[in-house]
Amino acid sequence: MSNKQIPYHVGLIIDGNRRWAKINGKAIFKGHKQGAKVFKIVSLGLFERGVTCVSAYLFSTENWNRSKKEVSYLMGLATKAVSYKLSDFNKLGIKICVIGTRDNLSKKVIKAIDRVEAKTAKNKRGTLLICFNYGGRQEIVDATKAIVRSKIRPEKITADTIASKLYAPDIPDVDLVIRTSGEQRLSGFMLWRIAYSEMTFVRKLWPDVTLEDMDNVLLDYKNRERRFGC
Repeated sequence: MSNKQIPYHVGLIIDGNRRWAKINGKAIFKGHKQGAKVFKIVSLGLFERGVTCVSAYLFSTENWNRSKKEVSYLMGLATKAVSYKLSDFNKLGIKICVIGTRDNLSKKVIKAIDRVEAKTAKNKRGTLLICFNYGGRQEIVDATKAIVRSKIRPEKITADTIASKLYAPDIPDVDLVIRTSGEQRLSGFMLWRIAYSEMTFVRKLWPDVTLEDMDNVLLDYKNRERRFGC
């Protein structure tokens, strides 16, 4: 598969960790732990297959509504991941960027995020964009606030103006969105950047996803004819 047939930016809506745990008679935390392992395998595999940018929806602003115990576990898992588990990405020259609001995040989590972003800032091979404490509507609200603070005259505001105020504005639009677990909704993922994205919904729960599944998705993408409003 040539690079021209590979999506530049793949967005992952990771779904099904909790259901996987319940089906397999395991604690919910085991589902998240297994999901983290699969995330590393799949995202590294996508980069190895020629994808330049991988964005992953790992924790939404709505996820705070889960139990305190589960949220605490997810925060700890995220801290460990960005501190110790993402070294393979750095070795491959992958830049890691975490987007979302920092409201409600602990100092420990923020420190871990700042550390991994600084450590990988000069990497050029590709970008892993982690959507953490992220909401698509909130991103657009924050972009709007940034435009107001910039005092740009209304008649001067264009789509490019808004795009320049998004989180990580250098990241291009998403070419392909993949959601697992059989659910067919976007849940607020990258609302601005997915205007013309191709969509694929995989029935498997995230912890059961394999690189073979990703190969099948990429093959399907290759055979599609993308249209941008034409």
